[in-house]
This record gives sequence, structure tokens and C-alpha cells, in this order.
Amino acid sequence: MALGAMQDWSMRVTRLIDHAARETPDREIVTHWADGSETRTDWAGIRRDALKMTQALRALGIGQDDRIATLAMNHSRHLVSWYGAIGVGGVLHTINPRLFDEQLQYIANHAEDRVLIYDAAFAPIVARMKPQWTTIEHYICFDPPASGGADYDLAFETWIAAQDGNTTWSDGDERDPCMLCYTSGTTGNPKGVLYEHRSTLLHAMAGIQPNSFDFDSRSVMLPVVPMFHAASWGLPWAGAMTGVKFVYSAVNDPAVLCDLIRREGVTHSAGVPTVWLGMFQHLDATGEGLGSLRQAIIGGSAAPRFMIERLMKAGIRVAHAWGMTETSPIGTVGAPSADWDHLDFDQKVDVVAKQGRPVFGVELRTVDLDDRTKVLDRDGVSSGALQIRGPWVIKRYFKAEEDAVDADNWFDTGDVAIIHPDGTLQLTDRTKDVIKSGGEWISSVELENAAVAHPAVAEAAAIGIYHPKWDERPILVVVRKPGAECCAEDIRSHLAGHVAKWWLPDAVEFVDEIPHTGTGKISKKDLREQFRDFVLEG
Repeated sequence: MALGAMQDWSMRVTRLIDHAARETPDREIVTHWADGSETRTDWAGIRRDALKMTQALRALGIGQDDRIATLAMNHSRHLVSWYGAIGVGGVLHTINPRLFDEQLQYIANHAEDRVLIYDAAFAPIVARMKPQWTTIEHYICFDPPASGGADYDLAFETWIAAQDGNTTWSDGDERDPCMLCYTSGTTGNPKGVLYEHRSTLLHAMAGIQPNSFDFDSRSVMLPVVPMFHAASWGLPWAGAMTGVKFVYSAVNDPAVLCDLIRREGVTHSAGVPTVWLGMFQHLDATGEGLGSLRQAIIGGSAAPRFMIERLMKAGIRVAHAWGMTETSPIGTVGAPSADWDHLDFDQKVDVVAKQGRPVFGVELRTVDLDDRTKVLDRDGVSSGALQIRGPWVIKRYFKAEEDAVDADNWFDTGDVAIIHPDGTLQLTDRTKDVIKSGGEWISSVELENAAVAHPAVAEAAAIGIYHPKWDERPILVVVRKPGAECCAEDIRSHLAGHVAKWWLPDAVEFVDEIPHTGTGKISKKDLREQFRDFVLEG
């Protein structure tokens, strides 16, 4: 006699949109378009249009495991396509329009995309790449100009309007693939990371927790993180799970973003540090505020201390997050510690300036940089190569023959970190960017964060340069703020109060701009190439 059992409920992504449309059907989805116009729909409308898109894809012969690509910014139609593509049993492939042509060619062909849905703003890219994309059979434009013309493909709204939405989602196993994201490929070709339905739902559950994004049905989220970058940090899935109001902007203009935050009652926003820097500059120039914003999620790269301080002084909680495409991407999120209420302001900033603690489902460890078999203590001091495992962490890259993990599922992140006794993660560098001087490690990230706290510095990057005595020494590359003046000695004097003396850069070089990758991160590879002939004195 069986003691009992629970229902077999397959964890499919389409259950998220069904839940949102059933439980919070009228919760708005607002889009501010590039031309300044705005449209409003709701979760019921997103589901209705996604079902129509699923029908439209079936009419094209698209089905199980077929890859459907998007080349688009943040807006409601893009959100529809996420659920419509997966609803047909396909795999959503979000393409980053900031990639180089060689990378765009590689990832679309490697993914074997059959359909591409794109923004009109990227029509020049599409026209240029069409002859090189060998597997794409159907091109659809999210927002063609009213005048249309031969230069544009089928309009998305026209395409789905031919359907009635009277259909059902494709069913299948919860371990079926549902989404494909490629790494930025700073070395070699980009690598594909294939997310499953199960891993995606588990990740969404982690995202909505109070210690993560802290979502509930009252939340109003303006995601500045692009929908084409690392699954938009899982926000479209977590948002549907809790029925948040989404406010999207198809342009990342600080004036537009700040205006939307105030007008739409935005409570949550998420973006990389450069996004917040842009908004700070706008607020300083106008004297405006951030309305009802109460949570700022910062990821992509380490947030400078002054940024955290400014937001916290404004009464905004900072969720300082770490993750990567290979981790879906949540790994850790900064949340109040158990003793939070007993800490003073500076101590609270100390907590938030680190990368936070793992959410349930994630395990972390560090290993020695020179001996990867040696696991380091979680002592808040030992710095080593960061490894991670969990149910939404990659096991094998798309189409790869070998696993990307060891026998115990530990994935090497490429980061250098310290783990504190309470599990708090503190990133100190990338393994390929850390500077080894006289046998000791110097963190380029800590140097950069200290430098950008100088009032005249807009951006800074530290790299190691060959030194005849010390093997490597750091140099600091700096972009001044517009109209600001500072010299190398000013920067070194400022750094002297923030880092160890032997960490001080041997040279400070001023440039007009620092190279970035397609995902907006500083490209240390390009920077090292730029300064390859730089010579330090012995």
C-alpha cells in the first residue's frame, strides 16, 4: 500500500505566464519607445499575444527545439516573444546587437536559428548580416515604420494578428531546453549556454526572494539591464511569477529613465554600474530625485563604494549582485546581514560593497590560484579562484562534447574572490586580469573602484605591465569627467588613502575612452593590446 504521493507538475516556463495572466491579469506592462510614444498592455495581453505568436510559429513549421532569435531592446513585444517562442516548444535565443559582425555571424549560425525577430533600429545590422546568416529562414520586424517599405520584413503585430490565440502551449519534459544565451567571447568564439525549463523556474524562485530582488505584487520594476544580456538577469520570469508591473524603455537615456521612475512609481530597477553613473549625472544636473525607488539591483561588474553610499543615503536598498551567463545568472546577492540593525552606516556599506551571499541552490568555494586541487578556507582573507555549482549552473556548453565542470560539478568562474566566514562573497579580480607583482597579487578591481571615487574620474581601468624586477606592475588608465582637471599625482595621492602603498600604480595614463566589450564591460584584452609597447622603468 502506497503511503501517499504528490501530483506530477512539470516545471515549464509557460506556467509562469499562465499564472500571471490568471492571478494578476490587469497588472500593467508599460513601454516607452524610441520615438517617445508609450504603449500599455498587461499580463493577460502578454499571454494572449504570446499564444498568437505560438500559432504563427507553428504556421511557419517551427516546433520542438527550433531556435527563435531576437535582436531587440527592452519592450513589451520583446517580452511577448520570450513566451511565444518557448510556448511552441522552441528555444529563445537573445542576440546582443552590440557584438561585432564576426560574432553575430558565428552565434546565429552556431545556434542554427530559424527565425529572427528584430527592432527596426537594428535593420542595418540585419541587412548587412542576412547574406552571412545561413540558417535563418524568416525575418520579422517588431516595429517597422508606418511607411513600411521594401527594406523591412513582415511586421510582428501583423504577423500575430492573423491568429486567434485559441491554442495551447507545447508540452514536454521540464528538462527540455528553453533559452540560449551566448557569452561575450572575450577570448575565442562566444560559447552558448542552454537553459532548461526546470533550471529557469528554480532560478525565478530564487530571484523573487526578499534577499534577492524582493518582488511582490506591489513591485514596479524598470529593468535597464538589456533583455539580450544574460536572460535579463531572469527578470521576465521572476516578474511573471509575482505579477509585477514592468516599465520598459527602448532607449537607455538617463533623462527618460529618471522620468519613468518618477511618473510610473517605479520601486525597483536593475542595471550595471555605468547605468547608475549616467543617472547620477542627470540628477546632479537637474536637481531631480528618484521618486519612490526603493531597491537598486547592481550587477555586471563591481559597484564602486561611492555609488552604494549615495543610493543608501537616499533610502534606497542596494542589492549588489554577482553572477554570469553560465549561472542563469544569479550567484550571490547582497542582502542585510543578521546583525544589520546593529551596524552603523559605514559598516552597512562595508556589507553591501561585497557581492553578497549565495541564495539557496548555489554553492561556492575558492581554490588556490596555483594549485586548483587545494580548497581554501572561508576565512575572509584567503584569495583564490572562485568555483560554483547548483541546479541553474552550466554543466556543458551548447554543442560541446565535454562538460565544463569537474566530476563534482564545480564550474570555474574565472573570478578571483575571498569568501568570508558567513558565506559573503568578495570579488577581487578576474583570474586573467589579476596583477602578480613580486609574487604577490594586486586586485585590479579594487584599484579601479578606488580610482573612480575621485571626483574628477569618470572611468578607470588597471592592467599589469611587464616589469624587469617585479615581473608585473600596475598602470592605471583614466578617463576624466567632462570639464574636470586632475593629474597623475592627484590620482596617486587619492589612491594612497585607499590601497596598500605597494599597490599604487607605477603610471597613470589619461585617455579619451576605455575600450568595452559588447556587453559593456571594460575590455582588458583590448586595453593590454593598446598598451603593449608601454615600458616601465626598472
